[in-house]
Amino acid sequence: MTYVVMENCIKCKFTDCVEVCPVDCFYEGENFMVINPDECIDCGVCEPECPAEAIKPDTEDGVEKWIEINTKYAELWPNLTSKKDPLPNAEEENGKEAKLADLSEKPGEGDI
Repeated sequence: MTYVVMENCIKCKFTDCVEVCPVDCFYEGENFMVINPDECIDCGVCEPECPAEAIKPDTEDGVEKWIEINTKYAELWPNLTSKKDPLPNAEEENGKEAKLADLSEKPGEGDI
């Protein structure tokens, strides 16, 4: 089992989860974060830390495309190991549906 970041992270990008990850397996895009499933040790400490409830185990229904998305972008985006401020409209975006079309493929800054 591994954990994956799901759709509700798009345009929110809370990073509370990054701060608690013992293996630094989060990667940052412009408006989304992913978990590298090959690096995740399945500890689960990130899941309850996410204010957007956007982190789920790969055993849940409907996560298949998110496993692919997390795997793809973990190879392209920079590593993020410390907490940052969420995106400016994160609170407004939290809980909105159908955000996949808003997923930016651009990398984030990663660790500065």
